[in-house]
Amino acid sequence: MDITAKYIKSTFYSFIVMTAKDSKSEDEWKQKLTKEQYHVLRLKGTERPFSGKYWNNREKGVYYCAGCGGPLFDSNAQFESGCGWPSFSVPISDKDVDLQSDLSLGLKREEVLCNKCGGHLGHVFDDGPKPTGLRYCINSISLDFIPEDKKD
Repeated sequence: MDITAKYIKSTFYSFIVMTAKDSKSEDEWKQKLTKEQYHVLRLKGTERPFSGKYWNNREKGVYYCAGCGGPLFDSNAQFESGCGWPSFSVPISDKDVDLQSDLSLGLKREEVLCNKCGGHLGHVFDDGPKPTGLRYCINSISLDFIPEDKKD
């Protein structure tokens, strides 16, 4: 995926917004997304733990990117990690997500991005269950969920 970096500086903080070259303009994203979705998906924010609508979801189905609708995670890969965000051991396909090094907050982490639109989803850690050992810790607000019994 081709990525373009934009440096944004405000009165209180500076950050980099990563956008896919073929994505919508920032004005189009602002119109499409809620203020909270824009903050997380486009500005790399995060929601508070245990506050998102999917952190404790136990329904069977598929999670899609709230930005572009691309498939991301199957509920069969979801597990309770205790972290307060939906956690998955593996994406539906490695082609659906992109991983990038994230050095913000003085920590070295791997950021998880939607490979289709470049939206920030969360981070992946190496403390998940076997067989992958991975924990994709994803913001609920970055996701849309379609239950198995409602899929077309």
